[in-house]
Amino acid sequence: MKKILLLNGSPEIDGCIAEGLKEMIGIFKSAGFETELVQVGSAELRGCISCGTCTETGKCIFDDLVNETAPKFEAADGLVIGSPVYYASPNGTLLSFLDRLFFSTGFSKHMKVGAAVVSCRRGGNSATFDALNKYFTISGMPVASSTYWNMIHGFTADDVRKDLEGLQTLRNLARNMVFMVNAIGDAKEKYGLPEVENSEFTCFHDGK
Repeated sequence: MKKILLLNGSPEIDGCIAEGLKEMIGIFKSAGFETELVQVGSAELRGCISCGTCTETGKCIFDDLVNETAPKFEAADGLVIGSPVYYASPNGTLLSFLDRLFFSTGFSKHMKVGAAVVSCRRGGNSATFDALNKYFTISGMPVASSTYWNMIHGFTADDVRKDLEGLQTLRNLARNMVFMVNAIGDAKEKYGLPEVENSEFTCFHDGK
């Protein structure tokens, strides 16, 4: 069974992001996909300290929600990251979580489908959306799109329920993710995954 992992980067367990992710979960389940929602935004997390331990052990030195989520991410066919807008940027707790999750995990994320969902009262959605998508594009993850940028507006979950276009956008996003996951799965069986080169690493040690 195909699986989608969803991350709620809001500290509000039943807030705006949760309302948007619920809309997507309904589509995933109707397509026969398994879903799991991880509550990130209210967790006690710290940022990466660049210790390098994960390159030796395969997991983060801080044994918290990051290490707990890592095997779920590895098993998933798609990842949805939801975040509120804080000063035109994602929630800081979520960013710390994502930095450590993506960096400390050595498994391939190649061709897992990614999608970012953002929520704000008025502005800052586009910048937040851009920041989250960069986790996918540095990892070989195809980014799912919709009929508008993946955003919902409102100050409360009740407000989001009134954002009919926003909810429609997220339903279309979920349908596109279902299609992409299924299509990639079929292509993987027929053709295999694309070759990935990773022998070059530009860092200019010699100063040239």
